[in-house]
Amino acid sequence: MNDLINTFSTTDPSSVSTSVKLLLVLTVLSLAPSILILMTSFTRIVIVLSFVRTSLATQQMPPNQVLVGLALFLTFFIMAPTFHQVYDEALQPLFDEKITLDEAYDKASEPMKEFMAKHTRQKDLALFMNYAHLDKPDSVQEIPLTALVPAFAISELKTAFQMGFLIFVPFLIIDMAVASVLMSMGMMMLPPVMISLPFKILLFVLVDGWYLITNSILQGF
Repeated sequence: MNDLINTFSTTDPSSVSTSVKLLLVLTVLSLAPSILILMTSFTRIVIVLSFVRTSLATQQMPPNQVLVGLALFLTFFIMAPTFHQVYDEALQPLFDEKITLDEAYDKASEPMKEFMAKHTRQKDLALFMNYAHLDKPDSVQEIPLTALVPAFAISELKTAFQMGFLIFVPFLIIDMAVASVLMSMGMMMLPPVMISLPFKILLFVLVDGWYLITNSILQGF
């Protein structure tokens, strides 16, 4: 502990540089959850899975822990090529002291930028580029992360909500059909959800819904 305190209180230039780098690393680690959510496929996946549960009207089934865990592992699966590229081109050379921390940051951001730019709408990116009065970039690598990350996030939100709408439609039809039958039978006091829930679960199981949803997510990337 005393060594750490002395490191931050020293005036030696090399020690100060090391302290700043240590602070930067700690900052990155503290922002790791936000990086995972906003710079990967996690946002789209967890929203789509939440739409599935809401459309089925199964309350807390599957539980939040299951949905988040599934979304997390699907994210690792989808992002594996990008993460491997970051490790091979940035982290491993940094650990081997072949490149500096600044060079590692630049090399690590390249594959992440390529992934995000591939799934970002030009309209969303132009919104932040124009607001910041930035010139039109000649390549993906010239796009600053401060503009690319929020543009990627809102693009993923739109895509996730589009997928969620398509998921809702067949279950909404079942709810409407059940409600019409109940009204025609004069059973207006009986909640249609109680009757339609088993049919929606049955339909979801018969069409192998989890497979179709997961396949749609994977095909989207």
